[in-house]
Amino acid sequence: MGEEKDMMQTQAYGSWPSPIDAALAAAHDGSPAHADFVGDEAWWTEPRPAEGGRRVLVRRRPDGAEESVLPEPWNVRSRVLEYGGRSWAGAEGPDGPLVVFANFSDQRLYAYEPDTPGAVPRPLTPLSDVGGGLRYVDPCVHLDRGEAWCVLEEFTGEAPTDVRRVAVAVPLYDTATDDRAAVRELSDARHRFITGPRLSPDGARVAWIAWDHPRMPWDGTELLVAEVRADGTFGAPRVFAGGPEESIAQAEWAPDGRLLFASDRSGWWNLYRADPVNGGNGVPICPRDEEFAGPLWQVGSGWFAPLDSGLVAVVHGKGATALGVLDPETGEVVDAAGPWTEWSATVAVNGTRAVGVAASPRSAYEVVELDTSTGRARVIGAAHDDPVDTAYYPEPRIRTFSGPAGREVHAHVYPPHHPARIAPDDELPPYVVWVHGGPTDRSPLVLDLEIAYFTSRGIGVAEVNYGGSTGYGRAYRNRLREQWGIVDVEDCAAVALALADEGTADRDRLAIRGGSAGGWTTASSLTTTDVYACGTIIYPVLDLTEWAAGGTHDFESRYLDSMIGPFDEVPTRYVERSPAEHADRVTVPFLLLQGLDDVICPPEQAERFVSELAGRGVPHAYIAFEGEGHGFRRVDTLIRALESELSLYAQVFRLNVSGGAPTLELAK
Repeated sequence: MGEEKDMMQTQAYGSWPSPIDAALAAAHDGSPAHADFVGDEAWWTEPRPAEGGRRVLVRRRPDGAEESVLPEPWNVRSRVLEYGGRSWAGAEGPDGPLVVFANFSDQRLYAYEPDTPGAVPRPLTPLSDVGGGLRYVDPCVHLDRGEAWCVLEEFTGEAPTDVRRVAVAVPLYDTATDDRAAVRELSDARHRFITGPRLSPDGARVAWIAWDHPRMPWDGTELLVAEVRADGTFGAPRVFAGGPEESIAQAEWAPDGRLLFASDRSGWWNLYRADPVNGGNGVPICPRDEEFAGPLWQVGSGWFAPLDSGLVAVVHGKGATALGVLDPETGEVVDAAGPWTEWSATVAVNGTRAVGVAASPRSAYEVVELDTSTGRARVIGAAHDDPVDTAYYPEPRIRTFSGPAGREVHAHVYPPHHPARIAPDDELPPYVVWVHGGPTDRSPLVLDLEIAYFTSRGIGVAEVNYGGSTGYGRAYRNRLREQWGIVDVEDCAAVALALADEGTADRDRLAIRGGSAGGWTTASSLTTTDVYACGTIIYPVLDLTEWAAGGTHDFESRYLDSMIGPFDEVPTRYVERSPAEHADRVTVPFLLLQGLDDVICPPEQAERFVSELAGRGVPHAYIAFEGEGHGFRRVDTLIRALESELSLYAQVFRLNVSGGAPTLELAK
């Protein structure tokens, strides 16, 4: 080790040269999603940052070749709940595959037979001039019925909450695409939010998940079961499981006609099995203090899939750390071998094969297939290809810190790392606390070139899975109830200060950054603590009162009931915790990044926050991006955002960035 250190060049933190530039990080942003089988072929969607951020549908041919199914400008992405969800489905027909997909620009459903010469996508559903239009998600193709079943989100007025959602059947052939009546409603049941209906193997019953305001799906949902009538519509549903304090995250039918579902009634999302005919609300088939599901941010998310053999392919762990095969008779789980430490909420099966999307600290997300008969797992799509020498990748450390009152705070710490540079012995590195969104979400332990962009230059990163994050059970998740803006801020500060106290980070060079709910925590931290020297606030929540008064989309319009408290009971709490009400408390430089098409965290909040600081002498920059919504997808946006963030840290921490970087102009 001594000889290796002697060969290293000493250079100050933040000034190390790195081949990981913003363009490289932007080109590798995003991940495959919504994997499934069409016949014997695995299909999935992939991001294309260089093509305006569209998502393409990809198939894996029998010879192993990957083929984009739809050219530009087709964009396979749903806007239901604004976060979207499973946006396509397919089936093998007599003349080859037929796929049904939601196109982002008009939100219509289209059908496409890619192996039919001369075929082009044909619309199945009409346009709407009202509000956000007609949107569809979580489709399932039923060729024998000539229909695709899915969730319809229909706006009935101009307000974001003027909306209804219902299960519908969309004809696959001979459709009158200008006629709303061609879309047949399947159920008279009315719930604010639903998932797509799942048909039992014998075609006699359907199951779906529903919930209503003010609950979020990780708070409490109901699993509904109904008979299928002779005309194909559903009878009156009965509540099979779930309730106000029980979250059912997914439900699927086993080949034997029993119902499998993920419930957190034990404090963890575990799997249960029940007979839909003889009653009972399910018995656990693998009770463990770990998760077999996650938060239902997107309709159609799936963490398990029943195999024809009676076994079940499952994504599970403290987080979503493994893909395994569960024997429901014994409760035994055999995990796939491989380097992957994180699995997305998508798993599908065909015969003995299971397919999912996985990543690790040394590899980005890729499509992985598991042969459940042999236990062999292999990459079959979107294979990770190292764009630079892996010696520049960060080496994460899984840490648990002590927060206020001794509560545990989970984090991933990425120290500065370079194959040929070390810092002077008397220098401590700057660190940036990364705050995930949601806030009911988590930071995965995966290779992220945006993190490597900083660590390879000598800037450390600490991802904090603060109280309220998923993956650690319901009790950990519930820590944030009525404590948003307190627990998240305290936990992030506890990690930052602990790193400084132990000599890992420079106490005077700490920063914080986050997007969406992470932007809220960042802004709240800058207005309520003196821990950080600067911050990067990305498409944030800033004004709780405005949010509660209709300033966001329908899905999260009552989120604050649980995160802050019902507005009519604690109105002053909304004012006290809103960063927009306390912009004058910000005393350190910051960068604010905002998409102008964001309907979840509208730009008006960001603009008002910045206007409050005009002339106060606080260095800051506000960059708004046209054509971007909630979550940046375009390569030029990603590049500018990342370079601007680095420039902020360079100026505040007085870093001599190697190779130079565009200078962010800070106003006062």
